[in-house]
Amino acid sequence: MMRSLFSALLVLAVAFNAAWASDVIDLTDDDFEVTVKEYSVILVEFFAPWCGHCKKLAPEFEVAATKLKGTVALAKVDCTANSNTCNKYGVSGYPTIKIFRDGEESGAYDGPRSADGIVSTMKKQAGPASVTLRSVDEFEKFIADSDASVVGFFRDLYSDPHQEYLKAANTLREKYRFAHTDDDGLVNKYDNNGEGIVLFRPPRLANKFEDGSVSFPADEKITSHKIKKFIQDNIFGICPHLTEDNRESIQGKDLLVAYYDLDYDKNPKGSNYWRNRVMMVAKKFLDAGQKLNFAVANRKSFAHEVTEFGLDSSSSDIPVVGIKTAKGEKFVMQEEFSRDGKALERFLQDYFDGKLKRYMKSEPIPQNNDGPVKVIVAENFDELVNDDSKDVLIEFYAPWCGHCKNLEPKYKELGEKLASDPNIIIAKMDATANDVPPQYEVRGFPTIYFSPAGSKLSPKRYEGGREVSDFLSYLKKEATNPPIVTEDEKPKKKKKEEL
Repeated sequence: MMRSLFSALLVLAVAFNAAWASDVIDLTDDDFEVTVKEYSVILVEFFAPWCGHCKKLAPEFEVAATKLKGTVALAKVDCTANSNTCNKYGVSGYPTIKIFRDGEESGAYDGPRSADGIVSTMKKQAGPASVTLRSVDEFEKFIADSDASVVGFFRDLYSDPHQEYLKAANTLREKYRFAHTDDDGLVNKYDNNGEGIVLFRPPRLANKFEDGSVSFPADEKITSHKIKKFIQDNIFGICPHLTEDNRESIQGKDLLVAYYDLDYDKNPKGSNYWRNRVMMVAKKFLDAGQKLNFAVANRKSFAHEVTEFGLDSSSSDIPVVGIKTAKGEKFVMQEEFSRDGKALERFLQDYFDGKLKRYMKSEPIPQNNDGPVKVIVAENFDELVNDDSKDVLIEFYAPWCGHCKNLEPKYKELGEKLASDPNIIIAKMDATANDVPPQYEVRGFPTIYFSPAGSKLSPKRYEGGREVSDFLSYLKKEATNPPIVTEDEKPKKKKKEEL
């Protein structure tokens, strides 16, 4: 009986361990160098157990490792226990993610941090940076993809230009698709004196406003640097389809996006109908020398962005439009998008003429803001936080955040202790209900910044402890003027009763 019970428990234990087995390889100082050499491509996360961003990444990394099993290996290094390895590879923040190829560091991983994004990015890292095309059929199939394609045409695959092309392909392989060929028929059609590089835009995005392909300038010497610039300057065209995979390459500039029920799988004709109207108007302004980037995006996939513009994110055939500048300023098209493009044209003309009012997502300004911790909203941020005569310690929080709730009584006590100081403001802002200025990077809650008087464009992230004494010690070092702290009154001692 006991033996049967033991066997059953053993089976359950093995099954439990198998169910929880991780496909992410744990690496240490002792085995790092040996292990990474075993893989042609391996993605390594350098982390710290206390790091919030690392904890958020961990489940995505696990799922990606399982999906990529047998294709690309994923590994992790705990830098708090393996400092030699982390120091060797210059790890200064967490998580740091690097790609290693045949045991050598290939570069930083700059792709998405979702499981699907990691899988998509790392599949491009597996195999050659540039695919060899041996026939016209292979070529036509390659350029028919839903993403843009870059193809090198070389009579001599051992030439210096071809080697430069492969260098560029290896550097950009995460973002773009590369192929090369020495097929006589293809080289004769696309080369320039035996060598040529052509960028082919996706056929599904074909339109009358721009060419379907762009050739590397015939008078330019082919170098990896010039190839990379050529691709980055031309890859997206006038109005790309913004997706989760390419968003980091497109966003971060002055960008207009039209959001609608775009779906190139189920409704390519309808998707291009509105895109072509955006392009028609965009081309007028671009030809006139106005500088702005344009894109179209699926309204549902980018619902968060749509609501950040104060627009309706529910399904609709008619696009809604917003502009977000590199500085984080937002402008919203209030007029309904018209089929003739005139509404978009008026919106853009007002934008370039400086007539549009900047849109800010903001809670109402508090009627009474006399408490020890000042309530900041987008509408009063400039008045209170950017007051050049004041030092401001500001907490960005979320109402649902447990750590924020734990901090609240201590932060209030800090405000009370500094209530009589005319030079220091203790403040807080609900970062989920208000636009946060771009110089304040908020990725988790609570995030605390110190905005010193006279230096409002360069706030300092607070990384210290969260006790009242920790905040006071920090302010004594950083404040422009010595803090005026109101000490707690000591309770008076009762006189001894005379006997």
